[in-house]
Amino acid sequence: MISEWLHEFLLTGETSASWQVLAQEVALADPLRAKVFDITPHNVAQVIQERSHLLKSVLPAFSQFCPTNLQIPHQAMLQVLWDLWLPLGIKIASSRQNLGRPYIQGILGGQGTGKTTMCQVLGLILQQLGYYTLSLSLDDLYKTYGDRLALTQQDPRLIWRGPPGTHDIDLGLSLLDQIRQGNSPVTVPRFDKSAYSGAGDRTTPEIVTNVDIVLFEGWFVGVLPIDPQAFTTAPPPIITDDDRAFARDMNHQLQAYLPLWKRLDSLIALDPSDYRCSLAWRKQAERKMIAAGKSGMSDAEIEEFVNYFWRSLHPELFIKPLLRSPKVDLVVKVDADHSFASVYNHWI
Repeated sequence: MISEWLHEFLLTGETSASWQVLAQEVALADPLRAKVFDITPHNVAQVIQERSHLLKSVLPAFSQFCPTNLQIPHQAMLQVLWDLWLPLGIKIASSRQNLGRPYIQGILGGQGTGKTTMCQVLGLILQQLGYYTLSLSLDDLYKTYGDRLALTQQDPRLIWRGPPGTHDIDLGLSLLDQIRQGNSPVTVPRFDKSAYSGAGDRTTPEIVTNVDIVLFEGWFVGVLPIDPQAFTTAPPPIITDDDRAFARDMNHQLQAYLPLWKRLDSLIALDPSDYRCSLAWRKQAERKMIAAGKSGMSDAEIEEFVNYFWRSLHPELFIKPLLRSPKVDLVVKVDADHSFASVYNHWI
């Protein structure tokens, strides 16, 4: 539920002295969150005032956006807007201003963690702060349908797009380097997942100008190779010798992505309370599609699909240690109901 003091502000648009005091107390109540967003007893009044003004300006566009993006209830999303998205937008804008060149923000998260929603909301906020934001997905960097067919002929294990090796890394490097150098306009690749009966292919690229901030999201954005010995005692569904060989090969493929990750100025991770939530979330999404009269996968097909990706880059092996490394600047914990439980950083 939305906090009473925030509800009062949304109804009246005013901030009384008592409201300000309560908002300041709440902002300081979570030490980890306060550290992440640089909130101290000395600047908290200014922080609340700045966030209140930004909330007023963002609210009309956010209210239009919300009804079509209701993984969590509207009222809860307003609380998330105040607690997470607004201070995060301010933090990214400040980093962009201090850097003095276009800023590349990586966002790591599995299926259903809210990467797309976060990018959309941050885009609204950053626009109000005077910055043009480009949302780029790792999916946009897929190799063409023809190239992936050839790839599957070389390695029949690559039955689905998505694992390391199915992306055009040079395409991503060229785009990010052009943006970092301030080139304008730039040609942004886009991917149509519905092409070729769901196999997907490149579609008409987007021409964009004056990019200030890139929100670069994907299910393994920023993920690093690990010691191959880790696969000797890997968790399910890495069970057979063939599974372990596939996992090792995908781990090796990650080496090629390291130059792409070096272009990131910061990395945010959306971390589910249990990585297996992504399986339940995918089943919910498919059932919703089927109920709406669209085609969708059966539960058994979904399990096969999700297990395939866990075999390629298992969250317990790749994500868990990464979250405790200095490579991740901010972790957002996501509960099973899609709510955001906490925000923290192990290194501050």
